[in-house]
Amino acid sequence: MTSADETLTVGRRIRHLRTARGLTLDALGQRVGVTSSMLSLVENGRREPRLTLLRDLADALGVTLNELIDPEPPTRRAALEIELDRAQRTAPFQRLGLPVVRPGRTLPTPVLEQLVGLHAELARRERQAVATPEEARRANTALRLARQERDNHFPELEDLAERLVREVGYTSGPLTHRTVWRMAERMGFEIRHVDDLPRSTRTVTDLEHGRIYLPPASTPGGHGLRSLALQAMAHRLLDHDRPRSYEAFLRQRMEITYFASCCLMPQSAAVDFLARRKRAKELAIEDFRDAFGVTHEAAAQRFTSLATHHLDIRVHFLRINEDGSIYRAYANDGLPLPVDVTGAIEGQVVCRRWGVREALSRRDHATESYQYTDTPAGTFWCSTQPGVAPTGRFALAVGVPFAAAKWFRGRDTPVRRRSTCPDEGCCRRPDLQAAARWEERSWPSARIHQHVFAPLPTGTFPGVDAAEMYAFLDRHAAAADARTRVESDDPR
Repeated sequence: MTSADETLTVGRRIRHLRTARGLTLDALGQRVGVTSSMLSLVENGRREPRLTLLRDLADALGVTLNELIDPEPPTRRAALEIELDRAQRTAPFQRLGLPVVRPGRTLPTPVLEQLVGLHAELARRERQAVATPEEARRANTALRLARQERDNHFPELEDLAERLVREVGYTSGPLTHRTVWRMAERMGFEIRHVDDLPRSTRTVTDLEHGRIYLPPASTPGGHGLRSLALQAMAHRLLDHDRPRSYEAFLRQRMEITYFASCCLMPQSAAVDFLARRKRAKELAIEDFRDAFGVTHEAAAQRFTSLATHHLDIRVHFLRINEDGSIYRAYANDGLPLPVDVTGAIEGQVVCRRWGVREALSRRDHATESYQYTDTPAGTFWCSTQPGVAPTGRFALAVGVPFAAAKWFRGRDTPVRRRSTCPDEGCCRRPDLQAAARWEERSWPSARIHQHVFAPLPTGTFPGVDAAEMYAFLDRHAAAADARTRVESDDPR
């Protein structure tokens, strides 16, 4: 409760006790030495009473001071009045420019119930419609730029993850499933694998019974089970509240993903491994991946959070879809990422000459390939890796400016391309002869990008089907309760 809520609750309790004793404002005011108008302001929460006045009021009403300042509203009616007052102080209501309703004694209780119910529904809809697509893109862009400013390094999350994994016995190498399970147990959670998770969720946490529900197996190209469990735990460890904006939702998602990455590749062990490889001039994402038993993408993204802060190497990371559009990207090395008018990069198409785009034509997914690319911003070296996910083919790239390539395996590659993008003459403008021949003799049927028309996911947790999730929790809670009853009835 806010201080305004507390003040109003005390005022309503004073009024409740006064009327229960048959006292008027004047009569009670005379007993405690204040005017009836002052007492009215106190009862309506518009004036915070001094401690001396509260003591005098408690004596006059025949209660203790603790009884007088009890934070629980004295009646259902008082609780409704306080809730209406709170709702009318929120920014969404004030933006409407509507007059404020004062819940005086003449306001019928059913009307008060209806007003409070309407405000609750408005608040629920406000939480669901957390952003327009434009707001979401701007929030995502702001978050990416904030990460770039701090070189994608969050010391507080690094320290928390390091301490927790060490407490459960981690020493070096990959973080085992058993170690992750012990971390959950220390937090009071039991991890359960189920095959009926709601389709709109990756994990579901039952806070009442202390259970984290995970899928039975990792999905190809997605998050592994260890990462999913760590991300679920991170919400509790980081004291996340229910997100009230799309920006808050995205920030929480970034924090839990970063935390899980820190646990799977703890800073001390990861930096030690990378520093040794740098001294040997043999840095390679595939080696980093294999040393800690994670996906290539997880290793690549973790590298961006350590490379600048600990290795003094500026770096970029790209994941693109098979049509060449950016799915995820980060750069603090000056690579000229394509952006739209809002500064967003998601969905923008990268140059056909870049190594990450050329990797899409490779069929070998086992090893990295390397390339130098000359751009208007300078020459960059990159290692690339294609992959396949349920949504289709994709490609990953980790790259650095030319001067930093000396630390990486693959620096001696002879492959070199030249890109002049965003100049359309680089790779987007068709060959003049081909255009002259086919422009009037062709008619393609374009593939529609359905995501352009899809509404932004809504809800307190955007995209999650709450009805399906709550039914899932009811189902599993009932099953667990039934098992507990059977076990308690077993004479053995």
